[in-house]
Amino acid sequence: MNEFQCTGFAERLKTAAEARKALLAGFRPKPAAAPVDFQPRAVTRAAQLADVRRSRAEDRAARQQAAAAELEARRLAADAAAADALDAKRGERKERKALTKAEQKAKRDARYAARKAR
Repeated sequence: MNEFQCTGFAERLKTAAEARKALLAGFRPKPAAAPVDFQPRAVTRAAQLADVRRSRAEDRAARQQAAAAELEARRLAADAAAADALDAKRGERKERKALTKAEQKAKRDARYAARKAR
């Protein structure tokens, strides 16, 4: 059949060039297919990141609350110790005053008895 086509030299060169192009096209790297789940993977990673951030924020808040509670407990303990010290000081003062009053009464009674004895 080729004999009937009457192909010329230029047409044969063109056909050979096309064949070479087709052969070289087979060796060219094919474009990689984009993964179908690329977007969902990014969404998943963003969700994981949000979870990590939320859990860290909760931990930070818990630590701050615990520190505040400890500080408040220390303050209350210091206030209670100060109140106990003040009560003890007042008690000692009352005892001294009571002793002083008793001594004064004893001195007064001694003077009265000394007057009576004369």
